Amino acid sequence: MDRRSLLLHATATASVTPHLNLIGAGVASSAYLAGASSAHAATTTALIPRAVIAGGDLSISRVIKGCWQLSGGHRGDSDTDHTSGSVAINDFQDFYRAGITSWDCADHYGPAEELIGRYLKDHPSEAQNVQVLTKLCVFSGAEMSTLNKGYISRAVDLSRSRLGVPSIDVMQFYWGDYNQPKYTDAMLYLAETQAEGRVKHLGVTNFDVPRMQRIVDKGVSLSTNQLSYSLLDTRPENGCSDFCQANGINMICYGVLAGGFLSEKYLGVPLNQVKIDTSSKGKYGRVIVERGGWSWFQGLLKVLDQVAKKHQSSISNVASKWVLDKPGVAGIILGARNADHVKDHVALFELALDMEDRGKIHEILSTGNRPRGDSYSWERGVGPF
Repeated sequence: MDRRSLLLHATATASVTPHLNLIGAGVASSAYLAGASSAHAATTTALIPRAVIAGGDLSISRVIKGCWQLSGGHRGDSDTDHTSGSVAINDFQDFYRAGITSWDCADHYGPAEELIGRYLKDHPSEAQNVQVLTKLCVFSGAEMSTLNKGYISRAVDLSRSRLGVPSIDVMQFYWGDYNQPKYTDAMLYLAETQAEGRVKHLGVTNFDVPRMQRIVDKGVSLSTNQLSYSLLDTRPENGCSDFCQANGINMICYGVLAGGFLSEKYLGVPLNQVKIDTSSKGKYGRVIVERGGWSWFQGLLKVLDQVAKKHQSSISNVASKWVLDKPGVAGIILGARNADHVKDHVALFELALDMEDRGKIHEILSTGNRPRGDSYSWERGVGPF
């Protein structure tokens, strides 16, 4: 089968839907939230609701375990650090039992793919119920300028080997420099691996609207776009969300809690007492500066705290639910250094934000420096935040 035939086959067998199908959106198991035994919790009805994406061919948990924290640079307090070795692997069990069966990783997240692979190998009965969303990322100019079919093929096979799977559920593609035009070639090569069965579904990460349009125009079927979306970063609302919904591309959102800043921990804390001890905090600290600074951020936290107390919830869950309720959002990635917040993730789906809540949040978001750019353009240095 030639390249064009392979691509057409991949596109035909990976249709997308413009409508997000949500299932299992019931109230979380009270037994689980009360601290039921692991054996019992593992048999309860779906604790985390699911979204059916990729034309109905793939079901993912609406909370996705983020594995960037396994890449190093995120250890923070050593007493609570579960980001390496056997303790990281053991934590996967707690997420799985809560219904968080979709895990996000990447080829450059240190040992993340290998750690997931070890868990899947050690738990074969659970492996068939886990969805792995990994990434193929091309960063360097040399790699971008010389990229060919062999490069993509080897990268796909390396991730398959690390994960110990015959086919990758979702391969999300990242490209470092739009001035290097071979990203469309790369997506065509990935479509070939999809047609061959080595990849089930294709997605992109941190792509803007014009570049996604070029990929779609080439006939490549995209199931997902992973991008930053939060109360601090509403850039997807500047056209990207509309494009994704119009083209059946489901949004997978990271940065939802801004590296932990969107929590009670920082409410009322003076800036000079903030400790930047992880890579995530460094990144999202810069986002806070762009959005309006620490004083503006404290105003946002106060509003979120009011909403959280009204619902007997938390600032983090209010921030998470705000994103989950947005059109076109299939799931949110919540990175974790340990499994301590799994019960909070389950309780998230007991929270229903009402019109009053949304009005208060909208009012504070209308102040400060409202984001004007397309997704990830600021990080690339090619557009405003």
